[in-house]
Amino acid sequence: MKQIDSYDFSGKKAIVRVDFNVPLNDKLEITDDTRIRAAIPTLKKVLAGGGALIIMSHLGRPKGPAEKFSLKHILARVEQYLGVPVQFAPDCQQADAQAAALKPGEVLVLENLRFYAEEEGKPRGLADDATDEEKKAAKAAVKESQKAFTKKLASYADCYINDAFGTAHRAHASTALIADYFDADHKMFGYLMGKEVAAVNKVM
Repeated sequence: MKQIDSYDFSGKKAIVRVDFNVPLNDKLEITDDTRIRAAIPTLKKVLAGGGALIIMSHLGRPKGPAEKFSLKHILARVEQYLGVPVQFAPDCQQADAQAAALKPGEVLVLENLRFYAEEEGKPRGLADDATDEEKKAAKAAVKESQKAFTKKLASYADCYINDAFGTAHRAHASTALIADYFDADHKMFGYLMGKEVAAVNKVM
C-alpha cells in the first residue's frame, strides 16, 4: 500500500477505517480515549493536506442498531482532538448525500459499521436449531449482500486509509474487502498501522 506521507489529499475525500471501539460507562461517557488519540495524527494529515474525512469504525458487538453502541457518543471527543466540527451519518449505508456534500477540511463520522451483519460477514438471527443447510444458505446470503455493503462504503470516497490495527487481521468489509475497490495509488495505511507493521517486521 502507498505511504500516507506521499499522497496528495488536496480536494479528495478519504474514507478512513479507525478503531474507535472505546469503553463507555453507564452514562455512555468515554472512560479511556487512547484509541481515538492514536488515530488523530492520520486524520489531521488528511485535513492538513486539503482533504475531507469520512471516518468509519465499529463499537462493541451489537447484533443490530442499538443506542448504547452508537458512535454519536464519541463525536464530541473527536471534535475536541481534531479542532473542527464533526458531522454524523446515522446510517453508514445511507450517507451518499452527506459524503457528496463534504468540502475540504470537513469531517463526517459514519454510524457503527457493525449495526449491519455485512460488516463482519456473519449471518444473524438464525434459530438455535437451524440445520447445516440453513446455516450454509444464511452465510451465502450475507456474503452476497456484503458486496453491495462494501461497494457503498467505497463509493463515498476517492481514497481509502486503514488505520485500525486492532481489526486489520479480520477480513471484514471495512478492512480487507473495501481495499479492492481502490487502485494501488489510492489506498494506504495510516500512521498507526504503519508504525505497528514496522514493529512486526522488526520482530520478524
